[in-house]
Amino acid sequence: MKNENFKGQHRINEQIRVREVRVVGDDVESMVVSTREALQMAEEREVDLVEISPNAVPPVCRLIDYSKFLYQLKKKAKEQKAKQVKMEVKEIRFGPQTDEHDYNFKLKHAIGFLEDGNKVKAYVFFKGRSILFKEQGEVLLLRFANDLEEYAKVESMPVLEGKRMIVFLAPKPKKGGTKKADKPAAPKPEVKSEE
Repeated sequence: MKNENFKGQHRINEQIRVREVRVVGDDVESMVVSTREALQMAEEREVDLVEISPNAVPPVCRLIDYSKFLYQLKKKAKEQKAKQVKMEVKEIRFGPQTDEHDYNFKLKHAIGFLEDGNKVKAYVFFKGRSILFKEQGEVLLLRFANDLEEYAKVESMPVLEGKRMIVFLAPKPKKGGTKKADKPAAPKPEVKSEE
């Protein structure tokens, strides 16, 4: 168990050196008692007194087995980490005179990156005298951004940084929740037949 990263963050038992604390727990009604009484309550229940909110007045302490408390913290941290969206920045490099086939190949890759939820950093790299073609590079990046319009939004317009002209694209948020199948069917108008 890797509870070490949570150890030391909380004062427990005799480390709590305030006069009184608010005690909470699973089978305990919230109450303010002296620290000595709280320690006796923990001892009677064979659990630890763990300070969970040191800045409260008085500090809040929980009656709980400390190793169980650390396990719960670790589990909660793991769940939060799993919910986080991991976004990477994928780079796509062009030359100022990229041919059509190469352009389409890179466009296809960019679409894949954006659909996976990654950002795309597309840039034109100018070697030596090719910096003379910077307008061509800008046109290429603007076309690239335009071709990706339905998959991405432009975070920054093409900018020349040294020998690179860069554009950043972020994936458009996925339209979730209401698919055509999820929408309730509109009531059909009643057609009265004449008899």
